[in-house]
Amino acid sequence: MQFTQVIEFRTSDIGAFTAALDEWLASTGTERAATRAILCEDRDEPGRWVQVVEFPSYEAAMANSNDPRTTEFAQRLSSMCDEGPTFRNLDLHETYQM
Repeated sequence: MQFTQVIEFRTSDIGAFTAALDEWLASTGTERAATRAILCEDRDEPGRWVQVVEFPSYEAAMANSNDPRTTEFAQRLSSMCDEGPTFRNLDLHETYQM
């Protein structure tokens, strides 16, 4: 079953956040478990961000979480947050094309 993680946070420096994300993406190459990620800013609350990360399974996501590179990366990103992050762990049951 596909697995999705929703990460909500607030930051006043999204540029530093995305630069760190780009560095991590370059350093991990094709070794990532995630299959897709999107980053969105809340239109009604500027500075509040939501990142949605998709994985092929919960097990793949947990293996990714246990990777020391991911742990270090998450700690680095957390230090850039003014608030959060908070995580929601979701099992995908249905997908609809709209």
